[in-house]
Amino acid sequence: MAEEHQNTNIIQNLDTPSPDNGSATKDIGDTGLVSELQLALAAKAEEVTGLNEKYLRLAAEFDNYKRLAQRDQRDQIRFGNEHLLKELLPVVDNLERAIKSSREGAGGDVLIQGVDLTLKQLTGALTRFYVVPLETIGRPFDPATHQSVTSVASETVPKQHVVDEFQRGYLLHDRILRAAMVSISTGQADDAP
Repeated sequence: MAEEHQNTNIIQNLDTPSPDNGSATKDIGDTGLVSELQLALAAKAEEVTGLNEKYLRLAAEFDNYKRLAQRDQRDQIRFGNEHLLKELLPVVDNLERAIKSSREGAGGDVLIQGVDLTLKQLTGALTRFYVVPLETIGRPFDPATHQSVTSVASETVPKQHVVDEFQRGYLLHDRILRAAMVSISTGQADDAP
């Protein structure tokens, strides 16, 4: 009995129907089912092909976007300071004019006045780019914004306050661009005998 129920479909005879009591109506039903499955398989294959093409288009678009973004980033790095430099070029022009006029024999006052105006123009250009100088003299010493170079005794400036500024410090927005180099007060000088 075990031999009667043994599966007779093996790899060699998959296409041939099994010898059990199959009827013509079962073959017709199986043929209809097979044709439905083949149609469903063809629809799914077409859907997969469409999705694959869509994926390939998206991948190509992403590669193009990535390439453009990298080019824009390189250009931003190369030309990011263009606006700042355009603002500084008139300052260079005015310095050249001041030097030329001093060489032509104009008085020293004209040179000083020209350099002073140029400095004001340069400071204005820096301010438009949010670079502002730090106020230091007379203020309490702050190691985050000040770099102490010397300590001096002072009768007028309180202890641990800035007495003199050797190099001005600057902020860029709210970040320290350069700390100010200052001398700080040690308080009143002791008159030791």
